[in-house]
Amino acid sequence: MTVETNTFDDKAAETAAKVRKAAKAAVADAADTAQTRLNEAIDLADRNIREAARRVEQAMREGVETLRTRAEPYTESASQQIDEAQKYVVERIKERPVVATLAGLGIGLLLGLLMANRSDR
Repeated sequence: MTVETNTFDDKAAETAAKVRKAAKAAVADAADTAQTRLNEAIDLADRNIREAARRVEQAMREGVETLRTRAEPYTESASQQIDEAQKYVVERIKERPVVATLAGLGIGLLLGLLMANRSDR
């Protein structure tokens, strides 16, 4: 009976070793598969993020261009109004230089007093 028990124990140990080896191989294979799938998922996410960034950039460019196109008439109008105001002021100063000088001095004095008053507080 001991011979049979030893043979049975040897076969059991051999079978257990084969099972452990097969389990290790299965775990290694699963790890490789998981790593491959993870790399594929990362690549896909990277491509999706790049595509989304490209779309956002394109939308921003279109928005800026639309804004620029819509604002153009207003900037031209404002520029014209500033030019007209400047011409008006220059004409009035040429008509009455003494009055313009006194008005400028008066405004400067008033601003100076107001600023001096604020700095005392």
